[in-house]
Order: sequence, then structure tokens, then C-alpha cells
Amino acid sequence: MGIDKGLVWKKRTREEIEVFSESYKTFIDYAKTERLAIEYFEKLLIKAGFVSIDNYTGNEDGVFFVNRGKSLVAIKGDITKGINFVAAHVDAPRIDLRPYPLYEDSGIALGKTHYYGGVKKYQWLSLPLALVGVVVKENGEKINVCIGCDEKDPVFVLPDLLPHLDKEDKKVSEHFKADKMNVILGSIPLIGEENEAVKKNVLKLLKEKYNIDEEDFISADLELVPALKPRDVGIDAGMIGAYGHDDRICAYQAIMAFVNSEVSKDQKAAGVILFDREEIGSEGDAGAQARFYKSFVRKLLKIKGFSDAESAFDEIINKSYVISADVTTLYDPSYPDVHDKLNVAKPGYGVAIVKYTGRGGKGGASEAHAELVAKVRGVLNKNGISWQSSLLGKVDVGGGGTVAKFLAQEGFDTIDMGPGLMSMHAPFELVSKADLYETYLAFKVLMEQL
Repeated sequence: MGIDKGLVWKKRTREEIEVFSESYKTFIDYAKTERLAIEYFEKLLIKAGFVSIDNYTGNEDGVFFVNRGKSLVAIKGDITKGINFVAAHVDAPRIDLRPYPLYEDSGIALGKTHYYGGVKKYQWLSLPLALVGVVVKENGEKINVCIGCDEKDPVFVLPDLLPHLDKEDKKVSEHFKADKMNVILGSIPLIGEENEAVKKNVLKLLKEKYNIDEEDFISADLELVPALKPRDVGIDAGMIGAYGHDDRICAYQAIMAFVNSEVSKDQKAAGVILFDREEIGSEGDAGAQARFYKSFVRKLLKIKGFSDAESAFDEIINKSYVISADVTTLYDPSYPDVHDKLNVAKPGYGVAIVKYTGRGGKGGASEAHAELVAKVRGVLNKNGISWQSSLLGKVDVGGGGTVAKFLAQEGFDTIDMGPGLMSMHAPFELVSKADLYETYLAFKVLMEQL
């Protein structure tokens, strides 16, 4: 295959790989939604001594800002010398409840759903799911919901049709219809009720446990996510299977690299930006097209005494780099025809540099300049980091996008990097423990030395 900078398993001890892997499994088990991921990181930053922008005086070692509970930006060091950012996203493909979801049919209470991101719909059928998210009452009270997260909880299922009644020969895209993906919520009627007795019983239980009324669903962010624990995969336990690797794995690697990076107050700054909505085009006020991270930097500049924060920020951008941290495809020996073997990540060979993404004729790509690629590989080589080259499939076969192009449009010199995954976007994705750890090490040295 392509460039080989060395098998990670030969460079690192099993112990150091396993220590990092176990800490990651704790995170990915907790961070079932983008809100929970950001909550986890906020607590981690506070524990490490970072302060919120609301309490920042300009003298603290590091500062962060949480945007609407769904995205985050953090910086330490001297921003006037530029910022080495690692940017990732914390959303993942899933199934959402619709704004008005509940109904009853033939003695079963069901909830209507809407899929989020690029999912293969059939993978989500007959799978144990947890209902996770928040409900906001009209008085502003926020209620956290997590049903199916504990092993003693009931779970939810999108039922599939039995094979005896499912013999139509159709394309997958025609056969599995989103409008039929209705989740089972209950089957026991409320005694004494004649009409919609099962639905009323579900509402009664929700009222008792969470003080949720039916109208409250309209102001809720409720997601159906796999009720599956992270597990080691293979006889050698060399991989981790979990939901949400894409792209919470890079978010975790970025935060840990940021916290552990050796950057003092008078050195070029290190930073991390975590976005929502990448899986649907980075839209909205929490995605990579939003302005929250720019407003954050301008506010820092004003606190530091810059009267013209806009011009100062432009100068900072010119001296900054962004690692757009996102996963890439891992070579799958069962499907060799979709890969370019010279440009595909292999398990255990470290972080993958992705010079461009996009589709077809590089449509929608943010291609890293040769100068930046050379600088990045120079830092990685100097520090003995294993890296490889990867693309998202053959030309005219694969393709995809990341947050890179939106940061590049702002003027940041940007490159895509991350670990390879198998079964990307599936409810149970696979990553090599070696690549998990090596990518963290790569992000750390790039924050310190770019």
C-alpha cells in the first residue's frame, strides 16, 4: 500500500495504548449526544484549570467558551503569535424524534422519527436504542432525559418486518423507507381509558418520571442512539467498537492533546474548536459556518487591550494553522474495489493525512497546500509519529466533506487529519486502538510545534 511510517504497535507499549483507550471508552460511553460530549469536555477543562470567557481577566493560563451547549472553543498561549487549532465535530448520525411524535395504532404507542446525517436506514432496525436528550419546558426549565442508558432501563426499537412477509425484491433505497421508521414506546393501556389508552399510559409514565407533557416534545432535542456499550473487538482486543467514533473520537483526541500540550503564556497559542451539525453540512449557529469562535477570539483581543479587534484577528489568522480533525475510511479487505490501495488508511499505522476530500472532481474540497502538508509531515517525522496518506475511496466512487472548507474560507491554512474507521456511520463503528493513541500524539505535537 502507500506510505508506511511504521506500525504503531512496534513503537508504543501495549500499556500506554490501553491506558488511553480505556479513558476514551469511558468518554464515548458517556457522550451519547453532542450535548453530553460538550458537557464532558467542559468539566474536563475546568478540572484542568481553564476558565470560562465570562470569568477571564487576561491573566489565566487558558480560557474557553461553550456555545449553546453544543459547540466549544478553547485557547491557551499568546494568540498574537498565531493559533495552532485542532477542529473537530461532536455530532454523529442518529435517529431523532419528530417535534410532535406520539401516536397509537392497534394497541401500540409509537413515536415518529427523522434520521439525522448519512445513515444506512436498515442498520438501525431491530437494534436496542436509548432515548437521550433534553426537554425544555415553556418556563425555561431544562429536563435531561436518558432512558436506556442504564442496563436496568428499558430500551427502544425500530421494528423490522419478518422475512416471511418481506419478499419484495427492491433496491435498498426503495425498500427501507424513513417514514416507516417508527419507534415502539409502549404496549400497556392505562386502565380506565378507552381511547388511545396505551399512548396515555406512556404520557402518564413520562409525567411521573420527568414531569413531561405531550406539548413539551415540541421544545425538545431527543435522540435515539444505540444502547450499546463500547467493546474491545477481536481475539487480540486490538480495536474498539462503539457508537459515535465519527467524530467524537477526534474531539476527544483534540481536547486531550490541548490539555496536555506544553504551551506557555508567551508561546504561540494552541486551540481547539468543537462543532455541531457537521453531518448535515455544518449549518446553524453551532456549526462550522457559525461565528461563535470568531466572536470568542475578538473578545479575547478586546480584553487584552486591542482597540481594533477585527484587524488584529486578521493578522492572527495569517499566522495560524488548523488541523481539521475528522475520521477517514479504513481499508476493508472484504471490499477492496472501493479503495485506492495507495491512498487508504490501514489499521495500526497511525494518523491519516487527507490532503483533500470532496467528490468527483474534488467538488466541495478544501485541499491543503503543499507547503502545509510538508510542514505537518516534517513535525510528525521529527517526533517519530506514525502517519499515512488516505482518501475517502476511489475517484468517482467515494468522497465526503469536513469542516475544513469553512475554516479555510475564513483564511486559515487548513489540513484534514484523523484516524481510519471501519463501518463508518454505522451504529457500531470500529477503530484501531493504536491509531486512536497515535492520532492523539500527532495532535499534541502539532499544537506545540506548528
